[in-house]
Amino acid sequence: MVVRLLALAGGVAGGLALSQFPEFSQQYLQRLAGQVDALSAVTADFDASAAKSGLTREAALASMTGTEFLGYRQADMRATFTRHDRLQSDLTLLREAGPIERLFLPQRFDDPELLSATWSDFQPAVPATTAGVTTGAVGFAGGWAAIMGLLALILRPFRRRPA
Repeated sequence: MVVRLLALAGGVAGGLALSQFPEFSQQYLQRLAGQVDALSAVTADFDASAAKSGLTREAALASMTGTEFLGYRQADMRATFTRHDRLQSDLTLLREAGPIERLFLPQRFDDPELLSATWSDFQPAVPATTAGVTTGAVGFAGGWAAIMGLLALILRPFRRRPA
């Protein structure tokens, strides 16, 4: 009885937690799109300045030498371009995926800045969508199974053996 009650509690906890994922992933996606838009503007501005000077992006970056400041600025711009490319790739893939498919793409939710900002503003809600109910059910089953498996391992040495 206690084992089933604990498993039920684990299932409910898992269901409640996982049912929030579709909305969290949607909010992350919105922030991701905003970040990509901002980085696209920076990238376009840099490329336009380079073109006015008759340079490619790489040539413009290579010309940013001679002082400590320019060296730091070059490194910052390279990091910006790299982040832009990575986030653009994540955005494309996450937009194509549905709310449940995103559950299987955790590697695309890997930007610490965006995760932190999304989490700090996230407000859990009752899942009212099919995706929310589905992920809630999957979370319930996962929580139930995890607790049952853990308790089976813990209680195994104490089981009575048939005489």
